[in-house]
Amino acid sequence: MIMGMQIQTTHAHINHLLSETFLPTPHKLFPPRNSTAGKCGRGREIRNLYGFPSAKGLKRGGLCATSSSSNVAAPTWDGWTPERSSKAPSLSDIVWPSAGAFAAMAIFGKVDQMLAPKGISITIAPLGAVCAVLFATPSSPGARKYNVFVAQIGCAAIGVLAFSVFGPGWLARSTAVAAALAFMICTRAVHPPAASLPLLFIDGIKLHHLNFWYALFPGATGCILLCLIVSFFRIPYSYTG
Repeated sequence: MIMGMQIQTTHAHINHLLSETFLPTPHKLFPPRNSTAGKCGRGREIRNLYGFPSAKGLKRGGLCATSSSSNVAAPTWDGWTPERSSKAPSLSDIVWPSAGAFAAMAIFGKVDQMLAPKGISITIAPLGAVCAVLFATPSSPGARKYNVFVAQIGCAAIGVLAFSVFGPGWLARSTAVAAALAFMICTRAVHPPAASLPLLFIDGIKLHHLNFWYALFPGATGCILLCLIVSFFRIPYSYTG
C-alpha cells in the first residue's frame, strides 16, 4: 500500500515536470493504475503522442484497439490504399488519356524515322512520364505549361552543366538532381518528370554532342508536341466530368 502511494506520488511529480518542459501537450504519461488509461498500459500514451501504432492493441480489440486504429493506423497506412473517391473512373476517363498517350508516342516514332539519318531521336523516357502527367492528371500543378517548360529547360541545362563540371559519375548525378529540385522549387515550377533529364544526359553518351542544345531538344521540343496533342484530346475528354 505504501509502495503504491509512493509510485503514484512519483508519477504525479513527473507529470508536473513534463507539463512545464518541451513536450507539445501536457499528456500524463504515467496515469494511475486504477484509471482507464492505466488498463491499456503506459505505452499506449507514448504511442499516441508520437504516432507509433500498437500491433498488440489492434489484435486485442477493446479500448486500446479503438484508440490505435482511429488515431494511428489510418494515417500510417492511408498512403498504401487507393485514393478514396466518390465514384469509379468512367470508360472515357480511361480511354481518352490512353489514346492520347498512344497517339503521342506514335507521332514521336514517325519523327524519329525522319531524324534517323542525323543520328538523333526525340523519343526519350522522361516524355513517357510527361504523358502520364498531362493526360492522366491534366488539372494537377505539374501539368501547367509554365511548370512543364520552365522545369524541362532548366533541369536539362543543369544536367549539361553538372556533366561539364564533374564529368560522368555519381557526383554529377547527385549534384544535378539536387540542383534540379532546388531550381524547380525556387521557380515554383515543380514538374517531376523533368528531374530525370539531368540523369539522362549524364549517362547518355549519344546526347553529349548536343551540349546546351539539350535544354531545348529533345525535352522541350517533345513537350511542345505533347501540349498540342493534349489540347486536341482534351476537347472530347473535357466533357467526361
